[in-house]
Amino acid sequence: MNSSAESLRGARLLGRRHAGGWSSRMAFILAAAGSAVGLGNVWKFPYIAGEYGGGAFVLVYLACIGLIGLPILAAEIMIGRRGGGSPIHSFESLAAREGHSKNWRVIGWIGIGCAFLILSFYSVVAGWSLSYLWFVVDGQIAAAGSESHDVALAMGDLFANLLASPAALLAGHTLIMGITMLIVAGGIRSGLERAVCWMVPGLFLLLIALVVYAAATTGRFTSAITFLFKPDFSALSWEAVLVALGHAFFTLSVGMTAMMAYGSYLKRHVSIGKASFAIAGLDTLVALLAGLAIFPIVFAQGLEPGAGPGLIFVTLPIAFTEVPGGSLVAMLFFLFLAIAALSSTISILEPVVEYLEQRRAWTRPKATTVMGTSIWMLGISSVLAFNVAADVTVFGMNLFDFLDFVTSNLLLPLGGLLIAIYAGHVLSREALADELGLGESRLLEIWRFLLRYLTPVGVGAVLIYNLI
Repeated sequence: MNSSAESLRGARLLGRRHAGGWSSRMAFILAAAGSAVGLGNVWKFPYIAGEYGGGAFVLVYLACIGLIGLPILAAEIMIGRRGGGSPIHSFESLAAREGHSKNWRVIGWIGIGCAFLILSFYSVVAGWSLSYLWFVVDGQIAAAGSESHDVALAMGDLFANLLASPAALLAGHTLIMGITMLIVAGGIRSGLERAVCWMVPGLFLLLIALVVYAAATTGRFTSAITFLFKPDFSALSWEAVLVALGHAFFTLSVGMTAMMAYGSYLKRHVSIGKASFAIAGLDTLVALLAGLAIFPIVFAQGLEPGAGPGLIFVTLPIAFTEVPGGSLVAMLFFLFLAIAALSSTISILEPVVEYLEQRRAWTRPKATTVMGTSIWMLGISSVLAFNVAADVTVFGMNLFDFLDFVTSNLLLPLGGLLIAIYAGHVLSREALADELGLGESRLLEIWRFLLRYLTPVGVGAVLIYNLI
């Protein structure tokens, strides 16, 4: 009796949520693209492209997006819409409808747990962009460039001092989590949709402005185009291929069920295939535009494009002190970085909140407050990992690196692998054809082949590579 009552209550709650789902196909695409577009596009993609030789790496990355990332992206959205609820509920619903084992809901648990852990440290990194925005406003970056004989050393010290300050890191982490919780608590239309409908277009406007600036003032725009789009396969290694494969998977925000949660609010008339292509296209466009904005500035100052994770927070600030209008450009860039991070944090929090809203019948503000505060508290461990708790290690890694390794290298690819197996081998052919709107077409066969064979092999290779 209690179980039936709980199911009925969940169904009623689900019905109300669907009634207030995405207002349009474009709203969903903007939200999902905002989820995919994040620090990975602006922070990680340029430096790994620089490290692994540019054009050849980019070409492999684009192939991996289409053959590995895109099928899993469509599968996540499809499972979310067909299941009609939180990731865990969706697998339970599909099990009841199609006679599968309920144990497949472990994929939902992996995704929600992964989202919880990722947001705890991702918000700390996102807070760095707010700190650097402040460094630009109060003149610290300009001062480091004008007052120091060794600008590289001064910028390195600025970043090191930020990491050494628990108060500064905690302030950025708290502000990012506070804004994220405020948006998510507002619900789908009043919160997430309203936010992404100005954030994502704003991202593109800021990024295009930065690209135009780089093209007009640096004199090295052609060099950046050559570096990014002229492949030199002699510079390509198997390690580079695996890194491209892993980043193609990571950048689309798949594996942590955020897209599944967003898909649960998607109306039936929207084509999942077309929406997935649009999301992957926008995400890839941002990554390439970020490279076109960053590399001309880096090349113009004679800096190293493969500078690693410090490219954004150490190398670029050096360049900003030398280029015309550097302070304004730096302000626009770190504002862009902060908005990109926020468009991702709200999507990462959503599946966690959706689960409690549905399973516990909590109000959205209550679920957001409880889970957001819990994630914020866990994030303090990542704040302290750079300073007072730097000597605390797990398997030789500090707390920040440990959380990053477990989620990015293990849970994300494991979740993606299980999603591909479930969608390709467990869901019925009829369900796939119905959700994707492809009927008995050749395109459906290609999609099923990728999801059943090529995608699992690719993601499995990433998982094994990360382990060894």
